[in-house]
Formats: sequence, structure tokens, C-alpha cells
Amino acid sequence: MIWDNRMRGSGKATVLVGILGSLLLGCSAEQAVRKNEMPAVSRMQEPAEYRIQPGDELDIKFFYTPELNQTVTVRPDGKVSLQLIDEVEAAGLTPAELDGRITPRYAKEVKEPAITVAVKTFAGRKVYVGGEVGKPGLLDLQPGMTALQAVINAGGFLNTAKPEAALVVRTAITQAPTPIRINLSQAVNGEATRGDMPLQSQDIVYVPKTFIAEANVFVDQYIRGLLMFNG
Repeated sequence: MIWDNRMRGSGKATVLVGILGSLLLGCSAEQAVRKNEMPAVSRMQEPAEYRIQPGDELDIKFFYTPELNQTVTVRPDGKVSLQLIDEVEAAGLTPAELDGRITPRYAKEVKEPAITVAVKTFAGRKVYVGGEVGKPGLLDLQPGMTALQAVINAGGFLNTAKPEAALVVRTAITQAPTPIRINLSQAVNGEATRGDMPLQSQDIVYVPKTFIAEANVFVDQYIRGLLMFNG
């Protein structure tokens, strides 16, 4: 109950600061990538395999011993409590990796622990859309959402927008934020496999007025400005 109350207490401002803060830490962790090294999207990228996050609700099912079936929520500390084997670290793992981690432990308790792990509900998956769009701000990340779909959900392009110069800023916990150039004009014109890309949790989609030459410098300044504005 304590964990549930803490989960419900986080608001949109906290989520935004978390997204931008993690990006800013990445900026200070590594030197900016030179502009000629910045990746660009030439075809639709495959979405990364989903990794479990705090607040996700998981279905743990046993084929031969259904009495052990559980639905559990990942706590803010990233762990879940399971019957017979107690606490297990779940956050950061794929469902298959969690399956592989708990199966050997259950093998000591039950015969033939054929287990499946599935994410029942997703929690806290957000992206931020900014720049020349109708309603800049946070959006819930829906399964399969692309950069163009996020822009549409954020009110679409303004007349001042330059969709062909859009950026997706992506981060990982141990890496600096990576700006990826995308040509959303191609996606608008029906070339979705060339100009669009699927989003991940905590991505930032930015639609500028003009082409951004020094994208890495811009990313650092833009993130700092958003943190100051929302602080």
C-alpha cells in the first residue's frame, strides 16, 4: 500500500523533470558527438525490446502449477515479491530475461516450473514533444507510437514548422543523449518507412523553425532551458 501511494503521488512535472534531468546528466557525462557523426533515419527503425519499469503490472503464470499464478506490481525500487522465492529485481529486464532469472529459483521449489512473464499494464511511459507544434508537452507513450503520431497528438505542425529538420533525442542511463535527425515531411507524404521512427519511453521529439546545424549543442541548451522553465 505504501508503494502504491508513492506511485500515484508523482505528477506530470516530476515526470518531465525526470526525463530532462536524465538527459542533462548524460550531456555532462560525455562530450558532444560531432555533427557529422549524428545518426539519421533512412528507414523505419525496429522498436527496442521493452524493458520492465517501476509501476508496471506483471502477470506471472505457471503452466503446470496454476495455483502459483500471480499478478504483481513492480515497486519503485524495481523489485517484485513472488511466492516461495521472495523478492526479485525486475526493473530494467525484458520479460524473457525476468523469466530466465526466476525459473531456476522456482526449480528448487516446484517440479517443472514452466513459467511465462507478461506485462499486463504499462506505467509511467512518457514522451515530450516540443518546438513548432500546437500543444507542446508530455504525452503518454502508446504501443507502436511514432514521432509523427506524437506530433499529431501534440496538435500537429504549426505553419512555422520545418518537419524535414525534426529531431528525436534519445537517452540511455549510461550514455549521453543522442539526437537523431528525422525527415517528417517524408512521413507526411506517405514515405513512413523513410522519415518516421518508433519512439521509446523518455524520448523528446523536437520540431524546429529552421535546420539545426549543431544539433548536440542545441540539445544541451534546449534541455537546460526546459529544466529552468519547469523548475
